[in-house]
Amino acid sequence: METLVEKLRVVVVDDHPMFRDRLAQIINHELDMAVCGEAGSAQQALETIQQTTPDLAIIDITLDGASGLELIKSIRALGLKIPLLVLSMHDESLYAERALRAGASGYVTKRQPGAEVVSAIRRVLAGEVYLSEKMTAGFLRTLTTAGGVGGAKELAQPINRLTDRELEVMELIGLGRTTREIAAALQLGVATVDTYRARIKEKMNFRNAVELQHFAIRWVREREG
Repeated sequence: METLVEKLRVVVVDDHPMFRDRLAQIINHELDMAVCGEAGSAQQALETIQQTTPDLAIIDITLDGASGLELIKSIRALGLKIPLLVLSMHDESLYAERALRAGASGYVTKRQPGAEVVSAIRRVLAGEVYLSEKMTAGFLRTLTTAGGVGGAKELAQPINRLTDRELEVMELIGLGRTTREIAAALQLGVATVDTYRARIKEKMNFRNAVELQHFAIRWVREREG
């Protein structure tokens, strides 16, 4: 008599339905895994995770409403202990460390083949931390530099000085959003967005809003390319 294997339950959080479908196919193809819920926004994700109590949630950085980083923080603030894996198109050199600090256990990019994504899922489910070899090597270099003269923080690029929220604002500026549109997307006041703009200009040493906008547009295009 064949023994039934209890499948590991996974929630997929991504704002693109087509990508959610493709990822669900990859996961459901595994004999011991099954997608038990999907969400396209942070709010919907919180509700789905609380309702389905999955073994793992896979989260994109870019979501409708709050970002994936904010969602991870919210999940941890609620005391939910489930493992979280970030799967995103965004450059891991910029977001992986932020995701781990927020409470994720791994970061994999959408450029990786399905087999590598499954490997990352299994590593995180096993209680390990997953990063690419390149990113792991980068972390080790950072730790080594931190012990040397000056420390790693002094060598950090200006963009790494931005907070998660400031980075979100700059990305939306690069996508051509107005201050009011940014405020609506992030559920913030217009004055608060203006404050974030001012902080970004100060940290990035931009002389005015035009310099900020030109840099943000170029930065978004380079990362998407």
